[in-house]
Amino acid sequence: MSQDTSVLSSAAVAAPQVSIPVRDLLPWGVFGLVLASLLIYFVGAEQGATSLISGHHVHEFVHDGRHLLGFPCH
Repeated sequence: MSQDTSVLSSAAVAAPQVSIPVRDLLPWGVFGLVLASLLIYFVGAEQGATSLISGHHVHEFVHDGRHLLGFPCH
């Protein structure tokens, strides 16, 4: 009897490794850092003396997220 060799073992099929250069990742990392910094500012500090936007619209918009993250606001 002959053996059926059409079934490949999982060890024989390996995905090629793809390396992504740091030069391609750096702009996305900087963008993520700026976006995260803005988010933390608006959730945590957008009120009072450091307010960039007058009124309480931003404060009320992020009010529940502020409490969820542990920022006091009252």
